[in-house]
Amino acid sequence: MSQKIQWINALSVQSSLEKAVDEVVEKLQERLTGNPDLGILFISSAFASDYARLLPLLLDKFPIGYLIGCGGGGIVGMEDEEQPAEVESSPALSLTVACLPDVDLNLFHILPDDLPDSDSPPQEWWNMVGVPPEEKPNFILLSDPFSGATNELIEGLDYAYPGAIKVGGLASSSTMGVASGLFYRTPDEPEGCFATQGTIGLAMSGKIVVESIVAQGCRSIGKIYQVTKGERNIILELTDNQGNTDSPLNFLRELVNDLDTEDQELAQHSLFIGIARDEFKLELNHGDFLIRNLMGVDPKHGAIAVGDRIRAGQRIRFHLRDGNASAEDLETLLDNYCDLKDELPAVGALMFSCMGRGEGLYGEPNFDSELLLDYFVDIPVSGFFCNGEIGPVGGSTFVHGYTSVFAIFSQPE
Repeated sequence: MSQKIQWINALSVQSSLEKAVDEVVEKLQERLTGNPDLGILFISSAFASDYARLLPLLLDKFPIGYLIGCGGGGIVGMEDEEQPAEVESSPALSLTVACLPDVDLNLFHILPDDLPDSDSPPQEWWNMVGVPPEEKPNFILLSDPFSGATNELIEGLDYAYPGAIKVGGLASSSTMGVASGLFYRTPDEPEGCFATQGTIGLAMSGKIVVESIVAQGCRSIGKIYQVTKGERNIILELTDNQGNTDSPLNFLRELVNDLDTEDQELAQHSLFIGIARDEFKLELNHGDFLIRNLMGVDPKHGAIAVGDRIRAGQRIRFHLRDGNASAEDLETLLDNYCDLKDELPAVGALMFSCMGRGEGLYGEPNFDSELLLDYFVDIPVSGFFCNGEIGPVGGSTFVHGYTSVFAIFSQPE
C-alpha cells in the first residue's frame, strides 16, 4: 500500500532574509515526517537584492530533492494550519514542501532559444522536457515575463502533451526595475540555481492528480455575437443570434444603453471581451470564454481592437469586471468543481493571482485564498501575485490577466 502524500506550507513575514529562512525551516521541521521530495518557493520582491543568497541559505539548513520557485510582488501562504494570508505590501517568504511517494518529478529550465521551431514534431518537445507523453505529466510553469517566451512555450506543450494540465505564473515585482527572479534545484545541481531569464518548468507524473480552476473574474452582459469580419486583433463586423449584422461599436453602444446606471459606469473602465474557445460547443456557459482586454475603438469604421488574434467565425461576448463579479465568478467555479468532483480528498493547492486582484479589488485581505479554503478544508495553499497567470480554458492553455488560477493536488486511491 502506498504511503500518503504529505503537503505542508510555512510562511514568514520577517524582514530579514536569514530570519525568514530560519522561521520557515523551523515550522516545516516541526511537522514534516519524512524527507521532502519537492519544494515550491515564493519570495517577496522586497528581498530582490538578496535573491542570490536565498538558495545557499535555505539548502544549507533544509535539503530538498527538487525545488522550483520565483519572486513575486505579493506572496500567499499559511499563517497557521487553517488561516491563509495574502501578503501584498511587505516582505514574505512562503515555502511548500511535499513528500510524494510514487510520483516522478522532472525539472527543466528553458530559454527562448531552446524552444523547438513551431513546425517541429512532438518528439522535439518531449526531448526538451525530458518526459515521454505516455507518463501523462502535468506541469507547473514559472516564467520571467520579459524573456520566457511563455506563449510559444505553452502552445508547444499543449501540442506535445494534449490534455495535460499546465498552470503557473509570470514572476512579478512590486516596484519597477526590480528583478523578478527564478529559483530551482535538482539532484544533479544540488547547490541550486538562481536565474533571471526563461521559464522553470516542473513535470509531475505518477500517483498524483492535478486539476485546475481558472477564475477570470468577469460576468457576461448582452448577447453572444459571431465575428463575420476580422483582421489580426481587429473585429470589423458582428452578427447577433437573430441574424442582424452591424459594426461591433454599434452593437456595443446598443448594449451599454440597455445597462443600468451602475453597470454603465463600470463599462467606462472595466469592459472586456470574452472569446469562446470551443468552436463545437452549441450552448456557451460561464467559464467558456477566454477574457481579453478591449484595447480600443475606431469610431469612423465602428471597429474594436482586442488583446488577442481574432478570426471570422469566432463567437464573442462582452463582459464586466469588478470585485462582486470576481467573487461570484470564483464561487460559481468552486461550486461547479465540487459538484463534479468525486470523493478524492485534496492534499494541497497553489494559487497564481493577478497583481490587480487581492485587497485592491475586493477591499478586504485574503479573499480568494479564504474562499478557496471554504471549499477545501484543512489543506495548505501557497502562491504569489503574478505578472500574468497560466491556466487552461476550453482545453487550451493561455496567459491570462486579472485572473486567479488554482492548482488542486490530490492522491489517487
